[in-house]
Amino acid sequence: MLRYLVIMGGMVGACGPAAAQTSAVAPAMPELSGGAHSPGANASAAPTVYFVADEMPQFPGGSAAMLKFMGSRLNYPTAALDRNVSGKVYVTFTVDPEGRLHDPHVVRGLGSGLDEEALRLVRLMPWWNPGKLKGQPVWVALTLPITFRAL
Repeated sequence: MLRYLVIMGGMVGACGPAAAQTSAVAPAMPELSGGAHSPGANASAAPTVYFVADEMPQFPGGSAAMLKFMGSRLNYPTAALDRNVSGKVYVTFTVDPEGRLHDPHVVRGLGSGLDEEALRLVRLMPWWNPGKLKGQPVWVALTLPITFRAL
């Protein structure tokens, strides 16, 4: 019987040099007003997304809980096992002020079904503890390296 292992690396701020700490993105879920905007109503501006915050977002229970979560739900793809493919898949996503994960996508993958499995695992995750800047919850972009290793 083949065995496998998934290892979570440390999370890093998503994309770009350390000097670029914020970015504007389109709202993930546009507000529905039931019709045309009323005159004088403020249009919702795109939120500011930070790459670094005073308190970075965390999986509920910390890294150990995330490893347990991933390990219990991992389905190592047969194609990757057959080809003995191992390595890291980097998934980036944004955590909103409520802790929901938005727009997960692979920024560097391995193929053989491992990219899809990494995305599936991130999409299954519960809401995170949001990142905070000056005590206020903010949008924070993260890149999560997920290491797959066939044993």
